[in-house]
Amino acid sequence: MKAVYAAGTNADDPLSVLEVGERPEPEPRPYWSSVSVKAATVNHHDIWSLKGVGLAAEQTPMILGTDAAGILDEDIPVRKGLKAGSEVVLYTFVGTDGAGVMPGERRTILSEKYPGTMAERTQVPSANVFAKPANLCLDEAAALGTSWLTAYSLVFTSANVKPGDTILVQGAGGGVSTAAIQLAHAAGLEVFVTSRDEAKRAKALEIGADAAFEPGARLPRKVDAVIESVGAATWSHSVKSVRPGGTIAICGATTGDQPGAELTRIFFQDIRVQGNTMGSRDDFARLLRFVEHADLHPVIDSTYALADAPAAFAKVIDGDVFGKVVLRV
Repeated sequence: MKAVYAAGTNADDPLSVLEVGERPEPEPRPYWSSVSVKAATVNHHDIWSLKGVGLAAEQTPMILGTDAAGILDEDIPVRKGLKAGSEVVLYTFVGTDGAGVMPGERRTILSEKYPGTMAERTQVPSANVFAKPANLCLDEAAALGTSWLTAYSLVFTSANVKPGDTILVQGAGGGVSTAAIQLAHAAGLEVFVTSRDEAKRAKALEIGADAAFEPGARLPRKVDAVIESVGAATWSHSVKSVRPGGTIAICGATTGDQPGAELTRIFFQDIRVQGNTMGSRDDFARLLRFVEHADLHPVIDSTYALADAPAAFAKVIDGDVFGKVVLRV
């Protein structure tokens, strides 16, 4: 089958080890289901894998991709199970609760131990297959499994904010950031965002942000929580912008992971720093219901054919995106 995969790892030139070509079909596993993939999105996890972070060279070749929407190949044989031909979305954490694997297996995301989703077919534990929200097309639904799940868990679980609270989303434009803006707005939160790009600030206002600022700008007031995925470039601003007793919920560090920690401000003002990697299966189920009930639609920046994956990856690496970059299979 045709797939996008890491042929090796290269920290300095990740695109040099990105290949599009033939890979073996997934082998049947007990209590796993196969899906004919129709769309997947490019995430920073895929870039880190090419750089050798979380993926060792000896594990390659490895099919990339941590989210997908597609068509279920076979019935899931449980009461009220999904039927072959159903449009589905995938929860791609494996090993969180023993579903489909031996008890005690370390948690991984598809493309770390098991092949990823950027292929004509992929496979996940049957418990990880969910019906696609009826209001979304397959391109939009593909965005839910990584960026939108991460944003949902950041806002509602890690930050634990409530309707009427105020959050700051650092770096408007990325998949997690745009998702956090839309989810928070739909839930009745006041949303501040930052971006270096005037056009991205304007687009953030269009999708639900209440105010948009240049990075480092003084906010009208301190916020209850900060949604942080940028890292070193915005960390100091995040620490200064959250109220005493507030939370910085962090899921990434695209500009570097070694900022000045500003520990004195953190402990003196009782600031909580909470890390977050994607989210639980229960969070994913709630996200799907929320997206359909509130009629939310992930922002799609651009779409590419599977064969054009190098161009899609280059666009994400360059950072010139607003929303998600989708690969159609």
